[in-house]
Amino acid sequence: QVQLVESGGGLVQAGGSLRLSCAASGRTFSNLVMGWFRRALEKEREFVAAISWSGGNTYYADSVKGRFTISRDNAKNTVYLQMNSLKPEDTAVYYCAAEGGYWYRQHIPSQYNYWGQGTQVTVSS
Repeated sequence: QVQLVESGGGLVQAGGSLRLSCAASGRTFSNLVMGWFRRALEKEREFVAAISWSGGNTYYADSVKGRFTISRDNAKNTVYLQMNSLKPEDTAVYYCAAEGGYWYRQHIPSQYNYWGQGTQVTVSS
């Protein structure tokens, strides 16, 4: 089992930045592919970004490419999502996810086994 706890959400003005963190426990973190997803009100959960075990490979949704950066610190069992140039359409609950397989650009919710509870990000215009 893997436990995931997100933090760092909040209210920010358009154009601002936030950094989300996701702390993992319960399994060797460096063996986990990590991802971020989000769900806006009345919308489906959508992929945001993913990162491989070592951090050497990343994959982003087109909607966040160039604005968001996913990274990880295996010594701290934590994955991060740096969000810059935020837009009102980035408003959503952001979820951290983990999967114990090989890297293949996991970007669909069913490809992940473990999920956090989510953290709210609200971007005001």
